[in-house]
Amino acid sequence: MKIGVLALQGAFIEHEKMLRTLGVEPVEVRLPSDLEGLDGLIIPGGESTTIGKLAVTYGLVEPLRQFAQTTPTWGTCAGMIFLAKDIGIDRQPILGLMDITVNRNAFGRQVDSFETDLPITVLDDVPFHMVFIRAPVVTGASDGVEILAKLTDGRIIAVQQGHLLATAFHPELTDDTRLHRYFLELVKSYSKKLA
Repeated sequence: MKIGVLALQGAFIEHEKMLRTLGVEPVEVRLPSDLEGLDGLIIPGGESTTIGKLAVTYGLVEPLRQFAQTTPTWGTCAGMIFLAKDIGIDRQPILGLMDITVNRNAFGRQVDSFETDLPITVLDDVPFHMVFIRAPVVTGASDGVEILAKLTDGRIIAVQQGHLLATAFHPELTDDTRLHRYFLELVKSYSKKLA
């Protein structure tokens, strides 16, 4: 299995370490040619505006959009913003693939970062330790989007739409491999459907 990690900016090294822990050698994606032969892709957290600008600079926006239309892709934090169809502003490059509306920096500045433990519907009953750093939230989702986790106040922080997965928090900054394992299972099941 070949899993790419968009390596333009942000927490891509942490995702790579998590994948290696699970026996998968990650492929760093910086150019359109790096997408060839990948079975899945992770778009990491970071600064969504910067990731978008760099994706434009390296001619990656359209290749990423085409790739993620047909191949399992997971966006964490900034990656969630990058996958969304609506982020409330027009000037930032996004892929526009998930039928979700996202509020960027929903919790304020870096000093407002926090951690909490909450369940995720597609995992077991053990709460997942979630790290939120200048995180977004989903403020709207179409009927085709499955809500996987919410904060105690009801705000949506994890969603799935078919082969697309998005989380507002940073699972790569914990020791919990369950979400990465879930994504790898999604990649495997999707590969079987295509076979």
